[in-house]
Amino acid sequence: VRQAKLENKKRLAVVIAQQLNVVVNPKALFDVQIKRIHEYKRQLMNVLHVITRYNRIKENPEADWVPRVNIFAGKAASAYYMAKHIIHLINDVAKVINNDPQIGDKLKVVFIPNYSVSLAQVIIPAADLSEQISLAGTEASGTSNMKFALNGALTIGTLDGANVEMQEHIGEENIFIFGNTAEEVEALRRQGYKPRDYYEKDEELHQVLTQIGSGVFNPEEPGRYRDLVDSLINFGDHYQVLADYRSYVDCQDKVDELYRRPEEWTTKAMLNIANMGYFSSDRTIKEYAENIWHIDPVRL
Repeated sequence: VRQAKLENKKRLAVVIAQQLNVVVNPKALFDVQIKRIHEYKRQLMNVLHVITRYNRIKENPEADWVPRVNIFAGKAASAYYMAKHIIHLINDVAKVINNDPQIGDKLKVVFIPNYSVSLAQVIIPAADLSEQISLAGTEASGTSNMKFALNGALTIGTLDGANVEMQEHIGEENIFIFGNTAEEVEALRRQGYKPRDYYEKDEELHQVLTQIGSGVFNPEEPGRYRDLVDSLINFGDHYQVLADYRSYVDCQDKVDELYRRPEEWTTKAMLNIANMGYFSSDRTIKEYAENIWHIDPVRL
């Protein structure tokens, strides 16, 4: 399984080099979020963690970091301003990190353009970590999480959509779960969610948002992302990115710890593959036939 994963990562590394002229290390942890770009799917929270990781490496470049390649892909609705803005931010952050000689292979960030089924067929088998981080209570189901698990990726996610059933069938010890539950999300809204409190109390979060808002990643236009930062701190943070940030970052630290133990990581990957049989379309159709349509199978 480990060798097959490495071969798939090498294949994706070639695509990244050809399309983006960025050289990535196939032995690094491939951290993947590929899906429609939307605020509720929280690609933005992923970016906040990428910058947090960048800051930590800059502060202690000689430490024994688990090398990572953060891979994004997906399309935004043509008139969806904030989604397009997030894509711009990912690319600006990637430009700074990928060209920082102090960082080297410790961290790379890529946004692969023109996402398609053909591209997904190359990316999904190469993923080590599958990002399924939508705000709890917003994802109807989701299927990319299943594709990743079937291809031997471990999932980091909230208790949302199909992640809930996946945890039940692959075992909570074989998935990285973080963040508020749907009930906690609603409770936080009812009591009056104050995102600024998180910004002011969490030093790393404060640093990251200040960097984005002050133009560290786009010095030619320092004010480009002030409205994005304002939407998080001053205008409600509707998808509670700041509320889940610390839990997410801490969970990512656990991902690093496990990746340092390749035998254990591979065992969990194999258990993901083996236990995903429940999500077969055969089982789904059989249940529909028995419980909804009330029909019997006919042998042909």
